[in-house]
Amino acid sequence: MEQLREHSTEYPLTDLSLARRLERAEGRANVAFVEARARVEPNVGATWTSVAGVFAMFDGVHSPLTQTFGLGVFEHVGDAEFARLESFFRERGAQPAHEVCPFIAPDTLARLNGRGYRPAEFSTVLVRPTALPTAPASHVSAREITPDERELWSSIAGEGWSTESAEVGAFVEAFGRVVTRANGVHCFMAERDGVAIAAGTLTLTEDVALLSGATTIPSGRNQGAQRALLDARLRYARAQGIGLAMMVAAPGSASQRNAERQGFRIAYTRTKWQTTE
Repeated sequence: MEQLREHSTEYPLTDLSLARRLERAEGRANVAFVEARARVEPNVGATWTSVAGVFAMFDGVHSPLTQTFGLGVFEHVGDAEFARLESFFRERGAQPAHEVCPFIAPDTLARLNGRGYRPAEFSTVLVRPTALPTAPASHVSAREITPDERELWSSIAGEGWSTESAEVGAFVEAFGRVVTRANGVHCFMAERDGVAIAAGTLTLTEDVALLSGATTIPSGRNQGAQRALLDARLRYARAQGIGLAMMVAAPGSASQRNAERQGFRIAYTRTKWQTTE
């Protein structure tokens, strides 16, 4: 019966219980990245801590990973806890930033306003059962990379994201050397006729599969690479007994639309809060 439950095609209810599962899954994925950064580039000073159920991560002053997950979702976060979190960032020269889901406790939201935080950006969290069928991708296959393909994977990821901006592409390619060495993170690559055209990651927690970072190089787009990556990662997660997949996208973006076409549904929209100093 447990195996049947894990492989159910039913969508979970959007409630605090689900939010805790999803926020913890992404928090743990980012912890894995930070720990890998500490091993690969110790000069950055990457580290993380936990305060009142909140995961706070430092990956460098300007890294998008330098933020928290789970604020006000697992435990009460009062002024003392806020002060500890803020000290963690400011001692390292970074501004505090919190990724906040809508199930945050009301008094925690009031404290964000009272302590000088303002909304900075939004993100949409989407979920789907891993057991749902996916559309087949003709002529394109996807698989987990081998250790000797780390540099190739990083190059493909950087080239794909470079269409956002040259700076984003350069960051992603450099970050690939961290991602491909992170514990619990599985890097996948899509190929057409034996040539790599797309890259993406899969991070597994106890009961959630986080799909992230999927991108296709410009010359390989509109050939089914994203579908192939999705199918390969979902099959891998399902084989590990994980029944729920999640991903995060910018609201209304092409990534969100593609996810919805492939069976993902919006669970909730998050807000990143940052100080205005």
